[in-house]
Amino acid sequence: MREAVRDIIDQIIGTLAPLRVTFGIWDAVDILIIAFLIYRTLNFMQKTNASSVIKGLLFILGLAWLANFFNMNILSYLLRQVVQMGLIVVVILFQPEIRKLFERMGTTRLGNIFRKRGKYEKLEDSIKKVVAASIAMAKTQTGAIIVIERNVGLNDFVGTGVEINANVSSELIQNIFYDNSPLHDGALILREDKLLAAACMLPLSTNYALGKELGMRHRAGIGLSERSDAVIVIVSEQTGAISVAIDGMLKRSLNSETLEKLLKAEIISADDKDKRKRKQKEEVNV
Repeated sequence: MREAVRDIIDQIIGTLAPLRVTFGIWDAVDILIIAFLIYRTLNFMQKTNASSVIKGLLFILGLAWLANFFNMNILSYLLRQVVQMGLIVVVILFQPEIRKLFERMGTTRLGNIFRKRGKYEKLEDSIKKVVAASIAMAKTQTGAIIVIERNVGLNDFVGTGVEINANVSSELIQNIFYDNSPLHDGALILREDKLLAAACMLPLSTNYALGKELGMRHRAGIGLSERSDAVIVIVSEQTGAISVAIDGMLKRSLNSETLEKLLKAEIISADDKDKRKRKQKEEVNV
């Protein structure tokens, strides 16, 4: 038994030995890139309806392996044909998800790949002002849709509206969505501490499972969240309820405290929080 185990180990070592000579730094980079792409793809698919389809495809692959292992010729032949056509089937089934994935890749701002999302102070101040404006508009049942940009650039949607390029202000946000304002229809897009544009047009969601009670604002907010990583705050004109659309999902009936916590958790990165805490500790120690 020991000799058999030794033989297996020797075979494994013999197989891996040449890799010590040929394996270089670019091989490591190659593996890391592939691992990263697989991770991001699986993470993206997990947030969509594609996860159930992936399970079905994995089941077919497992069944094909078992059929081949047990020499089930007819079943093995049929499943091989299915697997050979798998790429076309995947493209057809995942067409919406693939389109969204490429849209995100194509609209991600290059600078965000190499730098953090912004200063903690700017983001925190903007969030507080958005929350204050949302609560005030909820009390008067003023319909609003506020888009907070993250890594994926929204310049295409900014171009559909009226440029503002002003500092974030709770009062200004409320004035923009006031019923008699010429800019109250459409979305307001925010980047860090700047209000970029108002009256912007957003794509409607193609998710037919959404409830019929959701209006155009909610469907537009969900639609943009399906195509980007933006966080969208929506105030209902009918009920005054506050909702947030993220990654194609809608979190509804949020109060002031919950809304602020949610926005901070989604918009402010953990690195920014840690940096802020370390800075505060250094100031205390000094």
